[in-house]
Amino acid sequence: MIAKSEKENLLLNSNNNFKALLEIIESIPIRKRDISIETQERDKNFRDVLMHLYEWHAMLERWYREGMDGDTPIIPAPGYKWRTINLLNQQIWANYQDVTFNQAIKKLKLSHERVMALIQSHTNEEIMTKKYYKWTKTSHLYSYFAANTSDHYMWAIKKCEAIVKSIKAREEEKIVN
Repeated sequence: MIAKSEKENLLLNSNNNFKALLEIIESIPIRKRDISIETQERDKNFRDVLMHLYEWHAMLERWYREGMDGDTPIIPAPGYKWRTINLLNQQIWANYQDVTFNQAIKKLKLSHERVMALIQSHTNEEIMTKKYYKWTKTSHLYSYFAANTSDHYMWAIKKCEAIVKSIKAREEEKIVN
């Protein structure tokens, strides 16, 4: 049996984690998927988590497009540095408060497909070779793709599991009372 390439593993892990994320959300009845939980954390509902992922996909797509066009993308975003990532994530959260859960899930599914297509369009060598593209500086495409797909989906799975647990606990509390 031939071992899978890093590209194949990235695609497989990204798609599997994305599917697992959707399954967690689907474990909650449709009418309850927009419930916000009580937490001190930024993300209080599924929409918040989904739009966070969506915006990071959009930023990745911008970095990629600008970098492949020969420009130097501003990473992570104009006006932000990696040390101010919490401020950027808070701004992302604020920007999407008017989006519905249904809009969020549609947007994320489409952005996931676009990012998977970007990954698919490259060879394993292009993805894994550091400095292959000037815009990735000392890194490789893999680090950008993995951070915004499979790894980020694992973060989202944990967030959504906590939301599910809180929603179910609230429901059990209603039954008891």
